[in-house]
Amino acid sequence: MEQYPPDNFIPQREPNEVTFEYVAEPKPYVAYYVQDRPLPGRKPEAATQEPPARTRRKGHRGLKIFLICLAAVLVFAGGLYAAWWFGLLPDRFYGGEHGDYYDDPGYYYYYGELDESAEPELPVISADDGVRLVYADGHGDALTIQEIYRRVNPSTVTVVTELPRGASVGTGVILTEDGYIITNAHVIAGGTSCYVALADGSIFDAALVGYDAEQDLAVIKAQDTDGRAAQGLLAAEFGDSDALSVGDPVYAIGNPLGVELRGTLTDGIVSAINRDVDVDGVTMTLIQTNAALNNGNSGGPLINRYGQVIGINVMKMGMDRWSTASVEGLGFAIPIASSAYIVNDILRCGEVQGEPVLGISVDRTPAYLPDGQQAARVYTVDLNGPGDKAGLEVDDLIYEADGVRVETSNDLLRVRHRHAAGEEMILKVCRGGEYLTVPVTLEAKK
Repeated sequence: MEQYPPDNFIPQREPNEVTFEYVAEPKPYVAYYVQDRPLPGRKPEAATQEPPARTRRKGHRGLKIFLICLAAVLVFAGGLYAAWWFGLLPDRFYGGEHGDYYDDPGYYYYYGELDESAEPELPVISADDGVRLVYADGHGDALTIQEIYRRVNPSTVTVVTELPRGASVGTGVILTEDGYIITNAHVIAGGTSCYVALADGSIFDAALVGYDAEQDLAVIKAQDTDGRAAQGLLAAEFGDSDALSVGDPVYAIGNPLGVELRGTLTDGIVSAINRDVDVDGVTMTLIQTNAALNNGNSGGPLINRYGQVIGINVMKMGMDRWSTASVEGLGFAIPIASSAYIVNDILRCGEVQGEPVLGISVDRTPAYLPDGQQAARVYTVDLNGPGDKAGLEVDDLIYEADGVRVETSNDLLRVRHRHAAGEEMILKVCRGGEYLTVPVTLEAKK
């Protein structure tokens, strides 16, 4: 009769979830490990007994051999590093897990940590008058995923920035048909030259219009080798990120981990809106998504269900580089609505002048016009601010801005987001039963 359970039976806990495949993360190597429990097949008391002298000597000899080997490896690695540092080794010596190569230009692409604060040394040009980022108020019908990809992928470019050693790879979004492109500032950081590759394989040099390192946005311009602007590119349609809700489906297109996987589409949902994330001491208010983002996706589009770009992908959350653990489903994008003024400032004067403000605050409690329509009530007016200079007063009821109906503070904010400092907003207000038109010239937030 067969014994049950057998002697070699090992009880197993029921798993909490079923997966098709599980690959354990490799544990970090440690030089010395202390066994805090008796090894299998040994009695508990045996673990505390003093080992024979011969065993101790053999352990010491093994430890010495290990330390000698470790020292040799460290010396060899140090020598290689020193040779690389002084430029004695060719770039192609490095590869494998640290980087990859793009066959055509033969550059070594580094996907590790870069100095994202380094100023780019790209050729600089001024944008043409009238070029600006304008996003749509509304949208058409929802599209299938395939339709979204066909619409937005031709407006997504690979951005290759040559560095003093190697190059970095990012993504960009075409703003205009003559080659203005939005990307992240860290994609072009420290670059000595830059070029962009379109989805159809066309390649253009790129000049720098301007950038803002704190908000991590940059505008570059695609042009041919003679400096002539690109023509006939397919510009993306931009949408209102303020209209997003948690749970809305979103899609990302980019170049995860470099050029080999360029044009990759991933999908997910909006996990959170107006998420404040601290990045090197700067608080950025971002869209959080679980759409897969990786190195190389930076600067690429986050897209809503209508095929409109509503965010510029900027980062994913992860553990530090020494950890074997990974964090999934925590990606972030810069909202188009709240960053349009940054792009437009860069286009207008090459740098960010500051967030445009009205110099007023609006009550969140609903207010109503004499005819019963809802409006936004002015709660405070900053002394000598734009609203004060224009003649706005506390308790004014704002019911229209630039021809757009205003019922809440969010309605007013959406219209303001479309402007840059120095531009004018036309407000229609009701004051004590009298209807007025008040033009307000926006000023940069100090």
